[in-house]
Amino acid sequence: MKMERRVVITGLGAITPIGNNVNEFWNGIKQGKCGIDKIKNFDSTNFKVKLAGEVKGFNPDEIFGRREARRMDRFSQFAVVATREAWNDSGLDKEKEDMTRVGVIIGSGIGGLETIEKDNKNYIEKGPDRVSPMYIPMSIGNMAAGNVAIDIGAKGESISMVTACASGTHCIGESFRMIKHGYQDIVIAGGTEASITPTGIAGFTNIKALTLATDKNRASIPFDKERSGFVMGEGAGVLVLEELEHAKARGAKIYAEIVGYSATSDSYHITSPAPEGEGGARAMKLAMEDAKIEPKEITYINAHGTSTHLNDSCETAAIKTALGDYAKDVMVSSTKGNTGHLLGAAGGVEAVICVKAIEDKFIPPTINYKVPDEECDLDIVPNEGRNIEINYAMSNSLGFGGHNASIILKKYEEEK
Repeated sequence: MKMERRVVITGLGAITPIGNNVNEFWNGIKQGKCGIDKIKNFDSTNFKVKLAGEVKGFNPDEIFGRREARRMDRFSQFAVVATREAWNDSGLDKEKEDMTRVGVIIGSGIGGLETIEKDNKNYIEKGPDRVSPMYIPMSIGNMAAGNVAIDIGAKGESISMVTACASGTHCIGESFRMIKHGYQDIVIAGGTEASITPTGIAGFTNIKALTLATDKNRASIPFDKERSGFVMGEGAGVLVLEELEHAKARGAKIYAEIVGYSATSDSYHITSPAPEGEGGARAMKLAMEDAKIEPKEITYINAHGTSTHLNDSCETAAIKTALGDYAKDVMVSSTKGNTGHLLGAAGGVEAVICVKAIEDKFIPPTINYKVPDEECDLDIVPNEGRNIEINYAMSNSLGFGGHNASIILKKYEEEK
């Protein structure tokens, strides 16, 4: 059996509805900025849903050049941009690294939906010969990881995980295990999504998952009694995970340490969480066991908190089950009021939030909160953040299909 190794975070990258890099994004979180607005990606005149959390001011032609930009779907572009930021932030130099020991695990809940729509339209209107030869390589969900590995030269394991809205957290957790057990020294991990498209919005609308609210400040309102569905967001969150001794040997800045992870299945329903959030509760308990900590040691939980009635009430119940009497004292917030729900990218961007929260000693608020709900009666840090030192932070992601994942991050300290 391979010896267990410590895993730290040495680089961060993000592109989100409230900022196209980590500093912009984190400042937006601290300031309570809301990135939700009227849909501009397409004409939503005939759609019931009018709002989304879109990435703003993103010009792929300027970043990649016109030819290369046209060979990647938007979800892959986001992943590459966020990875470049994280890689540069880490200070890693591929000329000095054994790149066969560098892996990539980046997931997407849906993949290249924009490309699928475009080429399906070409097929219907112009026939099979007009479907682009790039249709398949641009649309398949593994291409975020594939394009990232090509871009940075990673030659270790390159994998894409698809677990709907839990994809990003699963990718980070499995990367943690990969390094912990000695299979890689560095893994680029996270999630990406770009599904604010006509069929993406229509599909989620017709399954009754999206809110029909038109006030951008009362649309994504996690844990609020008037919540009525989530707001779709887009973007990517990527972290550089690294074995501790490898990071120390090169003098890397260490943001935080990953100490716990668990994944469970509800085995209940394709879209609804299990009653009382049973699967999510097990994921949290097992993650704490993996981290070898007690519930009272958790300072902050970044909740999945989607602003749907069932998710928020079931996640509240799950936290109570997992943390017991301490649940009433732990600080729990959802940052989806800022960004909307980034689906497969949510776990990536929310892990970045947890790392920055630990670094800055700041608990992000749940913004746009007005009406208390007796079913969601935890300390959700309403509307204003708090300046508090964080020893351990937990991030939860729960996906369609009954997929649950929890990771636990710790303020980095040398072993005494």
